[in-house]
Amino acid sequence: MIKRDYYEVLGVSSNASDEEIKKAYRKSALKYHPDRNPGDKECEEKFKEASEAYEVLRDSEKRGLYDRFGHDGLKNSGFSGFSGFEDIFMSFGDIFEDFFGLGGFGGRRRNRSSAQRGDDLKYDIHISLHEAAFGIEKKIELKKGIQCPTCSGNGSEPGTSPETCSMCNGAGKVKQQQGFFSIVTACPRCHGNGSYISKPCKKCSGSGKILQKKSLKVKIPAGVETGMKLRLVQEGESGERGGPPGDLYVFIHVNEDPLFKRHNNDIVCQIPISFSQAALGDEIEVPTLNGREKLKIPKGIQSGELLSIKGAGIPYINGSGRGNEIIQVIVKTPEKISKRQEELFRELALLEEEQNEKGKGFFKNIFNQ
Repeated sequence: MIKRDYYEVLGVSSNASDEEIKKAYRKSALKYHPDRNPGDKECEEKFKEASEAYEVLRDSEKRGLYDRFGHDGLKNSGFSGFSGFEDIFMSFGDIFEDFFGLGGFGGRRRNRSSAQRGDDLKYDIHISLHEAAFGIEKKIELKKGIQCPTCSGNGSEPGTSPETCSMCNGAGKVKQQQGFFSIVTACPRCHGNGSYISKPCKKCSGSGKILQKKSLKVKIPAGVETGMKLRLVQEGESGERGGPPGDLYVFIHVNEDPLFKRHNNDIVCQIPISFSQAALGDEIEVPTLNGREKLKIPKGIQSGELLSIKGAGIPYINGSGRGNEIIQVIVKTPEKISKRQEELFRELALLEEEQNEKGKGFFKNIFNQ
């Protein structure tokens, strides 16, 4: 299925502000929300499409990646849209509450005693420039809260279950009258949950979760750079009361390389050559990300001039080719020379002096400008 342009989906320009994007999504969400169009498959698809567009355009990093590389760039970074309505409602719950004045599922107000999506987690991963250039699969370990196996996440001892709070009747809130004013606060007995655990699970102390180490394999695509992030769906904290897990976001950090400097998708390195190589030209071997390659040095090259090896840089993350390797030639002055080298340099100096006297020398040309 060919995806439409996200800006076109929401009916905004590519330089639209965050507020304009949110306003456009609100309009689409109100129009195509499944609770307002029961059984209408076309509206369901348009609602999903608009939600996916908003998920990308509201996030500065995703939006920047999309602006540069389109849908392929997002796909290679680990974003593939929402798996279903539940993902959308869990991600945009607060937004829907603003839109509809109610809960995330259109007319159904959320209750803290109902299932809740788990928290997202963040993991920082450091890779080398070489790994960024060719991609790599990394094994990571993290600690995260998972559903308690003893109580199945409800926080109560086996054989018991949470009870509806008698103080707030399950609302999670109580109203207090103070003179002419009434104040709504979280219920002090159930702390806003709407339910009360009389016999907490001994394994998790009533939290419904235990801390556990987990190993994961993360596939890092070729061409990534510092600041990009990968999304591992449902690898975050476990949800509460049967809710789905959150997501894990892996933030990429590419370490500085001792030889190469990266400029967008090009890499730059400095290569020293001698006076004779600069004057006479030569063919030398230079380092690349793929090993060593031969490079022709033209006669008369000056210190600081640039040469390039096409396609030897970093691949574009959308898969359309690679950058180049830029070699800056540095002509080095020898610090120590042999007696024979000194004789040759003096002989060369005499020849240069003769050229200067004939008006063809370097300084003569400068003074005549």
